[in-house]
Amino acid sequence: MKEIKPGVKASLEKLVKYEDTAAALGNKDVEVFATPVMVSLMEITCAQALEPYLEEGEGSVGVSLEIRHIAPTPVGMKVTSNAELTKVDGVKMEFKVEVFDENEKVGEGIHKRAVIDMDKFFKMVEKKKK
Repeated sequence: MKEIKPGVKASLEKLVKYEDTAAALGNKDVEVFATPVMVSLMEITCAQALEPYLEEGEGSVGVSLEIRHIAPTPVGMKVTSNAELTKVDGVKMEFKVEVFDENEKVGEGIHKRAVIDMDKFFKMVEKKKK
């Protein structure tokens, strides 16, 4: 992995569609931005922040996530996920992540990722299949 220091940032935007709602995921009639979809957006934002620092054959995986979903967002509204790297400990990275809709903060959390050797990782996966 290339040298990386706290302060690295990334942002992602998403337009909330019906398939992103709690209702679409089984929570009947709750047609607002679903927590699992917010979590996915947070993770992807952090992964993209790391991407430029990865060497050939490296990837990153999520290892923990502590979040709060603090406000609803309706279908048709844009959400933006902002991630900032706050700690680096070898191959372990910690991010502060916040998600905003067009009116307010709707989510926040701490996400930890680890940089991995992709070959070794998928050898472990294959071994598990046997």
